Amino acid sequence: MTQNPDPNPDPSQDDLLSSEQQQQQPESLSSPGRVLSIDTRVEQAWAHWKKLGKPKYIVAPMVDNSELPFRLLCQKYGAQAAYTPMLHSRVFTETEKYRNQEFTTCKEDRPLFVQFCANDPDTLLEAAKRVQPYCDYVDINLGCPQRIAKRGNYGAFLMDNLPLVKSLVEKLAQNLTVPVSCKIRIFPNLQDTLNYAKMLEEAGCSLLAVHGRTRDEKDGKKFRADWGAIKEVREALRIPVLANGNVRCVEDVDECIRETGVEGVLSAETLLENPAAFAGFRTAEWAKEEGYVDGGLDQGDLVVEYLKLCEKHPVPWRMIRSHVHKMLGDWFRVHPRVREEFNAQNILTFEFLYGLVDQLKELGGRVPLYKKRKIDTPQSP
Repeated sequence: MTQNPDPNPDPSQDDLLSSEQQQQQPESLSSPGRVLSIDTRVEQAWAHWKKLGKPKYIVAPMVDNSELPFRLLCQKYGAQAAYTPMLHSRVFTETEKYRNQEFTTCKEDRPLFVQFCANDPDTLLEAAKRVQPYCDYVDINLGCPQRIAKRGNYGAFLMDNLPLVKSLVEKLAQNLTVPVSCKIRIFPNLQDTLNYAKMLEEAGCSLLAVHGRTRDEKDGKKFRADWGAIKEVREALRIPVLANGNVRCVEDVDECIRETGVEGVLSAETLLENPAAFAGFRTAEWAKEEGYVDGGLDQGDLVVEYLKLCEKHPVPWRMIRSHVHKMLGDWFRVHPRVREEFNAQNILTFEFLYGLVDQLKELGGRVPLYKKRKIDTPQSP
């Protein structure tokens, strides 16, 4: 296991707590329990964001999918920050096995947002204290729209209980040494969204990521994210704001920043299929414009890179299986028999998966990733 988070970490026992990483903790937040003025908190929020390099290209939190090896793969191909998968705060505090399997990191894994779902401030704080030495933000998931979140009373379903949301943010903001961030969805009514965002800022949120869809708009292919609403939130707040939604390629990130004024953009589904998206690579579906050529990279290559990272940083096999399915989806459509062979494997091994990629390449029908052709500019005499 790359890391075993502990509520009272001992630097001598964990090489992750190098002196360099300890210095990344913002000095201005080093006195938990202090209630700072809004002006001071806003100043600190921007100082921290700038210290991290103001990342634009960010891996969104994805249950079972934004784990350490995948974060590192995306980082190699242009991602500048990343979120962990959503962690359940109560289970995280109670179960050592869950902590060890579901949260791993390493010194290269920064800037890092560690995301929790919660509905109890004290439980959330206990979980957050375990991870604060290893991350740059502790993030509260206020956007999960799935039924499991409704049953568990967390995520986007806390939009029905804003006093509880406020208490979660305040508890962390007043007791952690790292900033608190939140990820939300929008309300159907814009003013409700703006009031919600301002409440989070006033409660101590230092950075807000806004998914531009409502709680009921679960299908990203059916419902376009509302960049207009995100722009309104950005203009209403004083803290850094990030956007989430409608990102198919790196050019979409730049367009979103121009249209909304946000500091950075999160991507989820696009990266699952193409972890090299932030480096300018596109799948065939989004490379139909003139000027896109074979980029010399394909999803089979990315799977091999991902598997090597998994060997170095072990994660549960269910995560590996999911990523292989996503990244090789186009290839499996060409060779359904190989997909059936993959699905029939109850127990996976690295040897089998490397062989699977070799088999697909030997069968032909390579599906490349595309990149914009570089245009040579004439040199001045």
